[in-house]
Amino acid sequence: MPAPSPTTTARKVFDRLSLPERTYVADALRTETVGGVLLLAAAVTALLWANIPALHDSYESVSHFHIGPAALGLDLSVAHWAADGLLAIFFFVAGIELKRELVAGDLRDPKAAALPVVAALCGMAVPALVYTVTAVTGGGSLDGWAVPTATDIAFALAVLAVIGTSLPSALRAFLLTLAVVDDLFAILIIAVFFTAELNFAALGGSVAGLLLFWVLLRAGVRGWYVYVPLALVIWALMYNSGIHATVAGVAMGLMLRCHRREGEDRSPGEHIEHLVRPLSAGLAVPLFALFSAGVVVSGGALADVFTKPETLGVVLGLVVGKAVGIFGGTWLAARFTRASLSDDLAWADVFAVASLAGIGFTVSLLIGELAFEGDQAMTNAVKAAVLLGSLIAATLATVLLKLRNAKYRRLWADEERDEDADGIPDVYEEDDPAYHMRLATLYERKAAEHRRIAREKAAARHGLAEVPGGAGEDHHRPA
Repeated sequence: MPAPSPTTTARKVFDRLSLPERTYVADALRTETVGGVLLLAAAVTALLWANIPALHDSYESVSHFHIGPAALGLDLSVAHWAADGLLAIFFFVAGIELKRELVAGDLRDPKAAALPVVAALCGMAVPALVYTVTAVTGGGSLDGWAVPTATDIAFALAVLAVIGTSLPSALRAFLLTLAVVDDLFAILIIAVFFTAELNFAALGGSVAGLLLFWVLLRAGVRGWYVYVPLALVIWALMYNSGIHATVAGVAMGLMLRCHRREGEDRSPGEHIEHLVRPLSAGLAVPLFALFSAGVVVSGGALADVFTKPETLGVVLGLVVGKAVGIFGGTWLAARFTRASLSDDLAWADVFAVASLAGIGFTVSLLIGELAFEGDQAMTNAVKAAVLLGSLIAATLATVLLKLRNAKYRRLWADEERDEDADGIPDVYEEDDPAYHMRLATLYERKAAEHRRIAREKAAARHGLAEVPGGAGEDHHRPA
């Protein structure tokens, strides 16, 4: 009789993260969540500042105030500095995140990488298709096809913080990785499709600066006073080349070493990301939102969003395209890699997270400005569509996630339980004999304590029952 063939355990999608990955994700999401709340506050401030009649003129004056050396081609408005300068910091962090995922995170395994990459690609292709079909059907412009393709991770996490859902760490990590891949493709779209003219001298200087940046990193040169001035020169040359300056941020982020060597607690990339992420999430992105989200909104303007093919395409792309694209891409990736969904989750949870990814705020606003540059009326209309689409997506995701929140709280409690108080969640120690010995000692100590208390209570009760003329006898005496 032939021996039975060995069985292999099917790979699970959205299964528990490894402990190092969980620690990294928790740290990253903590900063992004705080940044998301600041981003939300900045967006609300911008809307109020732009829509209160007494303040509107001051908003326009500050946004269009020019500052910078004209001789270097950098005489830019405040809003322009926020979009081209501050967002370069945001994309620098995105570049580091992507590099880390590729060399030390889940994306280093091709099978594991397939899921977020396919989901991100489908989550960009389907919204672009939805916009294109809507624009063609309504006879509108195709220039804004890329507007609904982006996901704003900070805003999405702010929504999670506000609604208080205990989303499992695997789904949060998926959302973070999805946004990182999304950001990479968004910057490629900006570089390829929104570069009108090239200044080859400036581009050559920027590339030379990037090569010098790479050589210095490989030579082990340290010191912010070397890299910060060099980064500013690279950024300025990239801006003057005609390619969007945020590309320089991604390029420099991708050059950092993100794998750890022996004796290192953190790689240089992780260390720099830890230092720069609060600047990106807490200052750069909220300031961009402050000077980009200030569009005049009225009942008529919101109604117009659903009548113009361009703005309707943006809303449908964010709300319908993102959810269908990411959910469909995730299902296809799982189907063709023969992976199964984690036992703790349902496909409804994946659709809820996909709906949350329809919050396209930051990068969508940036692409909207680039797509309709020179047409201020359409730019403002598209911005209003981005705000409205993101709000609808956030509301839909909130409802879907709230329906499952009791389940999420139980999963979160299981992930956080640490009975032996060693700082490592118990789910990561179930195969460690030492963990079970620690628990046995702990339970024995608790059992001994409870036995002692039981003996004391029993002795006290026994002594009370033997007291002559005690209260127990008084109750039976006639008054």
